[in-house]
Amino acid sequence: MAQFNYKAVDKNGKNKKGTIDAADREKAQEKLRAEGLSVTELSDAGDVRPAKIGRAKVKSRDLSIVCKQMVSILNAGVTVITALEMLSEQMDNKTLKAAIIEAKIYVEKGGTLADAMRLNPAVFPPIMINMVAAGELSGSLETSFDRLSVHFEKDDALKGKIKGALTYPAMVMVVAVLVVIVVMVAVIPNFVDMFADMGTQLPLPTRIMMAGSDFIRTKWFILIPAIAVIVFVIKMALATPGGQMFSAKVGVNAPIFSNLIIKSNTARFARTLSTLMAAGIPMLDAIEQVAKMMDNKIFRDGLMNTKAQVAKGLPLSKPLKDMEVFPTMLVQMVKIGEETGNIEDMMEKVADLYDREVDLATEALTQAMEPITMVIMAGIVGMIVAAVYGPILSMYEGIDNM
Repeated sequence: MAQFNYKAVDKNGKNKKGTIDAADREKAQEKLRAEGLSVTELSDAGDVRPAKIGRAKVKSRDLSIVCKQMVSILNAGVTVITALEMLSEQMDNKTLKAAIIEAKIYVEKGGTLADAMRLNPAVFPPIMINMVAAGELSGSLETSFDRLSVHFEKDDALKGKIKGALTYPAMVMVVAVLVVIVVMVAVIPNFVDMFADMGTQLPLPTRIMMAGSDFIRTKWFILIPAIAVIVFVIKMALATPGGQMFSAKVGVNAPIFSNLIIKSNTARFARTLSTLMAAGIPMLDAIEQVAKMMDNKIFRDGLMNTKAQVAKGLPLSKPLKDMEVFPTMLVQMVKIGEETGNIEDMMEKVADLYDREVDLATEALTQAMEPITMVIMAGIVGMIVAAVYGPILSMYEGIDNM
């Protein structure tokens, strides 16, 4: 049995494409005609990869939609292979589409869906692969996809809240930089000749402003690559273990941002651990997967150490408390879950609680940043005014005293 990629037109004039199994090309064409399709292109799929996996990022929202669709299709009694084919036909994300097509071909050859997903770990995260594997073993694949859809939906909402909280101050800083550049390029040059005719020693702020204006206007070709190099160096430095730890400490200890970072990481930890353990994933494996999902190195390293401590026989609540970054509420709820034997339900309640806490932290951050950004903007404007009009005022004062 061979596989053929086809492009065809149905009775309604709609273009369709996909993969079909047949003994040869003639049988493939007969099958397609029997389905009411007019074949426009038919090629041997062979054993090569169906498509090059692109670099477009697969968002949690996309994965949530895929999981929801899988639940609906599988509940209708459709096979996994047909479900994957249906998903690939309606998928807009090219990276995800190519990964699903490759997974379909792998499953058709007798492999499991979890192993098929492992072919593209950059597309399918470990939590998805492990829960699909657990669902296949227990015969509850629909349940696994249902839990995953909720998990990815919550994770996407959490990321959206964090981005929303940081967008306002970032935009204000961008505007501030643009204002300074416009002043340097378009305003300061108009005052240069007047300042030169004054014949007096200009104040230091004015001299700095004039030098900056001259540099931006005449040596911008040096400034742009210099900024690019600085950004690249900073990015590379932050990618090192030391840089990751530095940024993690800044995030956890920053007066304004720490509350949001700690609570968002707490919500992610609780939600992911609950989802994995409810699917039957052993605690040690669940803790490791949660650790790998953490962006903050302090949380990531702390959870890997927690796994090692739990493997030695310590209760989960003890190393979590020793990390000294998780809120006391989380540690207490884990301890109650250990005593009652129902950690996953306790973690789900904690996740719901800290989802609401993240909302409050986001609002508090936004409210705190508004006056801070206004002070920054006022300071920039004040420096420009002092540098430009300081010498003029001094000149007028000198004239009055004559």
